[in-house]
Amino acid sequence: MAENFEHRDVVPGFTVVVHRSLSEPILLGGAPRAIAILNGTLAGAVGLGLRLWLVGLAIWLIGHLAAVWAAKHDPLFVEVGRRHLRFPAHLTV
Repeated sequence: MAENFEHRDVVPGFTVVVHRSLSEPILLGGAPRAIAILNGTLAGAVGLGLRLWLVGLAIWLIGHLAAVWAAKHDPLFVEVGRRHLRFPAHLTV
């Protein structure tokens, strides 16, 4: 009976098409969403709140470029970092 199937590994009714957006991380401008929001908020607070426009712009630019660089190497670097911080240090060899 398996010879009648187009693909022998596929059983009818047991495959589902998953859209690509469900498995990829959410990025804003190439940076992870949470990091981009945090970076923009910090830069806005410094630039607008303290009236240090150039410092705020520099914080945003450097922070965003660093986050984009890290996301190009590993899009889930934020989750990996969180998981790394949860393990106690005495487990290192």
